[in-house]
Amino acid sequence: MSAHVDTFARDHLPPLGQQPEYLLGEGDLAFPQQLNCAVELLDRHVAQGRGNRLCIQASGVRWTYADLLEHANRIANMLVRDMGLVPGNRVLLRAPNNPMMAACWFAVVKAGGIAVATMPMLRSKELKQILDKAQVTHALCDGRLAGELQSAAAQSQTLKQVRFFNDPGPDGVEALMAKQPAQFDNVATAADDTCIIAFTSGTTGQPKGTMHFHRDVMAACACWPRHVLRPQEDDVFIGTPPLAFTFGLGGLLLFPLSVGASAALVEKASPAELIEAVKAFGATVLFTAPTSYRALAQLPGVAHTGLRKCVSAGEALTADTRAQWRDATGIELIDGIGATEMLHIFISADEAHARPGATGTVVPGYQACIMDEHGRPAPIGQVGRLAVKGPTGCRYLADPRQATYVKDGWNYTGDAYSMDAQGYFWYQSRTDDMIVSAGYNIASTDVEEALLQHPSIAECGVVGVPDVQRGQIVKAFVVLKGDTHGTDELARELQDFVKQSIAPYKYPRAIEFRRELPRTQTGKLQRFRLRSPE
Repeated sequence: MSAHVDTFARDHLPPLGQQPEYLLGEGDLAFPQQLNCAVELLDRHVAQGRGNRLCIQASGVRWTYADLLEHANRIANMLVRDMGLVPGNRVLLRAPNNPMMAACWFAVVKAGGIAVATMPMLRSKELKQILDKAQVTHALCDGRLAGELQSAAAQSQTLKQVRFFNDPGPDGVEALMAKQPAQFDNVATAADDTCIIAFTSGTTGQPKGTMHFHRDVMAACACWPRHVLRPQEDDVFIGTPPLAFTFGLGGLLLFPLSVGASAALVEKASPAELIEAVKAFGATVLFTAPTSYRALAQLPGVAHTGLRKCVSAGEALTADTRAQWRDATGIELIDGIGATEMLHIFISADEAHARPGATGTVVPGYQACIMDEHGRPAPIGQVGRLAVKGPTGCRYLADPRQATYVKDGWNYTGDAYSMDAQGYFWYQSRTDDMIVSAGYNIASTDVEEALLQHPSIAECGVVGVPDVQRGQIVKAFVVLKGDTHGTDELARELQDFVKQSIAPYKYPRAIEFRRELPRTQTGKLQRFRLRSPE
């Protein structure tokens, strides 16, 4: 039943025996064989007479559902007629959070393509890895971010069609789409056709691409938002996570449209600017990370914004941060843990059932448990590995790490948790070397590789260390070459050097110079000794 002419995605799915068990087939999770999630989220509202409802806001932009549909249809026609897209092709999307990025996402999915959204901060080296891994054939990019993509595209064997939007030129997307019809014949994709390849925010060597179906998108809309967030059609969603992250895609696009609500898209905002945007757009639902809530809580006027629901995810929410936000605004945070591999949040608690320090309970539609070192359910209160299953699950794109993430039908998230007798899950730490800072996953090896390119560095080790504001920060332990001396000036130079070669959020916020690094007799770096100085 697949509509994909280009069968790359289906050909590179993990074998069924390595995929998790999917909990589907009942109630809201019973999906038809043919399903296009873009049609369900966008076209349906216009077809049912809600085309005049507000859909997308931004600075100087106010689109209704009919407006967004027209933009998406014209872009879809451009993709097919001008750029030769066939169902199953992968389309890289690159932009800040703005209306054209949203329209391009819907256009790709309506046309049966696979959206590969990327963060604006990624450099050409990181983009090249994604282009190669997903064998990307087309790209739609904000013209202001053209440089890094053009550099990566010049080295790509598959990417042949690139167009830029927010570009006033005659070859820009706006000029090309204006020549296309406002109607588009949506591709009748299968429910299990891939529509997203989402790359994890922390990539080591070869990045991990997670493959999600049309049914996964609709399942994510049917679970956490319906049972925990419970939005209303008059809500206005706003937040900071990029649309390239599944946290942002869900919170700022999928979930509001699933109930006929609207979203305000902010390209980049400091805490003060975010609060002003909340007021200016009349936002009622806020999505951001604990780091942002800590900063926002200190601002004057934060108590009078009109917000009614505030969602925290991306890193562990401390009891102190929860209390600060409640004291400042009177609003109880809705906490949650999700994963790119699972698409969105699977453990959470609404305002009435929140417990300080606990992430929450399992979201209806999912199952979760704590596994011991033998892969057996651990006793109540014991710390172990968090394992989850539900209507969504991990499907890595041609990646041997699938066998590590999925075992015996369960998705192992890489988090250490405990569960109490009431079914509340309590976060302990990451079980691997990934650093979680301000909601971003950062691989130690990425930062080490970047630092080692500097001519003054002989060796280095990178770990995450606790930080009140960001949960963790990246700290680098550096051994210098020859007679070079470690100074504050050199530390700043190294930080700037890293920012130029990889995404700036990965740079080491702390640098310690060492004469040597702790290693095993076989030469392996002992990161645990860097984390624990004693």
